[in-house]
Amino acid sequence: MVDPLTLDRWLHRLIFGAVAGVVVFVQILPLETRADILPGPEWMLCLTFAWLQRRPDYLPPWLIACVFLMLDMLLMRPPGLFTALALMGAEFLRARQQVSVETPFGPEWLLTGGTIGGVFLAYALVLALFGVPEVQFGLLAVQAVLTVLAYPLVALAARYLFMVRRVTPGELDPRGLRR
Repeated sequence: MVDPLTLDRWLHRLIFGAVAGVVVFVQILPLETRADILPGPEWMLCLTFAWLQRRPDYLPPWLIACVFLMLDMLLMRPPGLFTALALMGAEFLRARQQVSVETPFGPEWLLTGGTIGGVFLAYALVLALFGVPEVQFGLLAVQAVLTVLAYPLVALAARYLFMVRRVTPGELDPRGLRR
């Protein structure tokens, strides 16, 4: 018989993968053909960080890496660059998860917003370092700001739509695993 905690983890991992599939499907649809529109927020980065702030045991590093590598390939970004940066940001937040369990939403939003800003800044710097001609720092900055502004909506959806509730202080050990 399957342990209910393990079943819950795997169910939420499948939900995360399905949401990633839906997000990438919507992003690759040719809904807008004009080139002068602003980029939208990075929804999967928001969702990953929101789930990680609430339940780090639902998102192991291998799942984050697989989802973001799939996104890199399908969205035609440099393969592995945004994946590595998103994984580093996720592990940064995972390391501070014990502190953020007891904090209200405002400081969590600030910490997550700073991490999102760091991910986008590192992405822009690496692309500029290697001389990628398509880099537009203004659009990356706008996308970073929109991603930070979208985080509260995604956190609400994670809580009420996907039932990813915050852990209690004694529920996880320092590695982010259930006791």
